[in-house]
Amino acid sequence: MSLHMIKLVVGAATIEDLLDWRAHSGQTGQPWILRTRMTPKRGAEMIDGGSIYRVFKGVILCRQRILAVNTVGEGVTARCEILLDDEIVRVAPTPRRAFQGWRYLEPKDAPPDLDTAEFGEIPEDLARRLREAGAW
Repeated sequence: MSLHMIKLVVGAATIEDLLDWRAHSGQTGQPWILRTRMTPKRGAEMIDGGSIYRVFKGVILCRQRILAVNTVGEGVTARCEILLDDEIVRVAPTPRRAFQGWRYLEPKDAPPDLDTAEFGEIPEDLARRLREAGAW
């Protein structure tokens, strides 16, 4: 059974903002690596089909598949690098309270992927207004 991770996105309000940051960071063509201070003890479960779910301004909007979880350095300088798939999958917008760092996310609690073939692309602003109105 795979295990997921959930993490807040800081400095980006939308998925497009995150992609713009990546494009301008000079990391295009490089592996997508998420760096964290602590290495997850359950990392092996996350590379078996797990994803990182990203929270933008209190709402989970997307996920990326986790390819590897590696610890770099030793002792007090040790850090974790999580290698992510480049594909970003939009998920059903799901409210999530703020938290620090990252948390595990059980598959039963993960929001479903959006079927863009069925619904088409929904603009971020429209999705936000629908959530605020309680219609989504």
